[in-house]
Amino acid sequence: MISLQPLTNPKPSLLYVHPFSPKPRTKFKPISIHSLLQYNRKPQLAGETPRVVVITSGKGGVGKTTTTANIGLSLARLGFSVVAIDADVGLRNLDLLLGLENRVNYTVVEVLNGDCRLDQALVRDKRWSNFELLCISKPRSKLPLGFGGKALIWLVEALKAREEGVPDFIIIDCPAGIDAGFITAITPANEAVLVTTPDITSLRDADRVTGLLECDGIRDIKMIVNRVRTDMIKGEDMMSVLDVQEMLGLPLLGVIPEDTEVIRSTNRGYPLVLNKPPALAGLAFEQAAWRLVEQDSMKAVMVEEEPKKRGFFSFFGG
Repeated sequence: MISLQPLTNPKPSLLYVHPFSPKPRTKFKPISIHSLLQYNRKPQLAGETPRVVVITSGKGGVGKTTTTANIGLSLARLGFSVVAIDADVGLRNLDLLLGLENRVNYTVVEVLNGDCRLDQALVRDKRWSNFELLCISKPRSKLPLGFGGKALIWLVEALKAREEGVPDFIIIDCPAGIDAGFITAITPANEAVLVTTPDITSLRDADRVTGLLECDGIRDIKMIVNRVRTDMIKGEDMMSVLDVQEMLGLPLLGVIPEDTEVIRSTNRGYPLVLNKPPALAGLAFEQAAWRLVEQDSMKAVMVEEEPKKRGFFSFFGG
């Protein structure tokens, strides 16, 4: 538990404050945040294992795959066993972000056809042995006509029955849109992480996806707000995190700031959470993973609004 204090502007706007930012010296009533990374202990795993989590958004390009890669490796670094499933059939990219594209020799298609065993299709990460990647299919390959939600449920059940042990987390990277690929990806999940950005098109799609998830019986839905720019929010050019929360009505799992290191890490196939020194976005992903383990959430708090510039005629009441 940590207390953060609002800054001293008399007209505050609402925005998330990073827990590692310095505290102001003036004394105000503290505001509580539910959880904070505590590096002196391991987070306590809540719920029954394996926890099957689908990461979705509806809109493409908001950061689902980046979120899957960084949260998955953060969980592995915390000591949990993780299997990440790339459920995007036609445009798979998770292997590229993890730097494992040259190690994918077999996919779920070969497993279903009887051409290989499940353990042969699982690709172990070269940095963290408790993180494994599983791709549904290769680019340009065709799925069997019968592949759907039932096939993915069978896949999850097969992972539960592995001789190596049951993984703590099965994370499913959901494809964009709300078509058959989306329905297939969410079928075996019992909780969801909804990734959105603070723009109206992304929020509209996120609201639609929330309704579909609830209709499918997934009630444990948390939200990650990605690509947040504090300068634009202070200038009232971007919605604040609390505005997003009010529109979607979902618990907040994490807030990821806009960071140029995201592009560099994507091109290198080296997730942000492995950077030394850590980037701001990498720290935010680690905190989101910590909250996911303990089924916790966070609160956005107030920061000061950028003061409006006063012109020459303001001295005369203009």
